[in-house]
Amino acid sequence: QVQLVESGGGLVQPGGSLTLSCTASRNIFNFYAMGWYRQFPGKQRELVAGISGGGATNYDESVKGRFTLSRDSAKNTMNLRMNDLKPEDSAVYYCNAVRRLDTIIAGTEDLTYWGQGTQVTVSS
Repeated sequence: QVQLVESGGGLVQPGGSLTLSCTASRNIFNFYAMGWYRQFPGKQRELVAGISGGGATNYDESVKGRFTLSRDSAKNTMNLRMNDLKPEDSAVYYCNAVRRLDTIIAGTEDLTYWGQGTQVTVSS
């Protein structure tokens, strides 16, 4: 099994920066995909930034140019650098990893792993 642990959340003023880190219990960079999601109060969890096993990245339009996803395979860590933070970015951020399994009998199955979340609050 894979355990994901987030860190780096906190309180920051508008225009400030934070770096979120996700540390996995084992190497996950051979997984189908991984990334960061966030959940606003009363809303569903949504993708912030994702990366495929091949290294292709995908960012939500609201964070393009401000957030950057990176990986450190030696530390089994994935980071999200967040610049020019806005109050609208305030949410609980979750680390995510997806493992894709292909079997003859059951076909394709995706296994999803989540961290427990870290709070990001942007306020003056």
